[in-house]
Amino acid sequence: MRAATNLIGLGLVVALAGCAADDREWMKINEKYTTEDFRRDYAACSKSGKLDEECMKHRGWVAVTAPKQADKPYGDPYGRDVGPRIR
Repeated sequence: MRAATNLIGLGLVVALAGCAADDREWMKINEKYTTEDFRRDYAACSKSGKLDEECMKHRGWVAVTAPKQADKPYGDPYGRDVGPRIR
């Protein structure tokens, strides 16, 4: 009985991890839309369990991803190059 419970728990963790893998944001350019519009189209395009990107594009949605920032703990906060100075 305990093994079955562990197996179900493991299955839930794997399923939730699969859902969290797609962290893209979607928008429509030059068109008004609501959250309900997005949810309806997203559900229709992910009936197979995986999001069909071409289906979303066909419905007018564009994937929006922000570029990843490099981790520079000692970088200049104003973006200036503070390299070695030779005098």
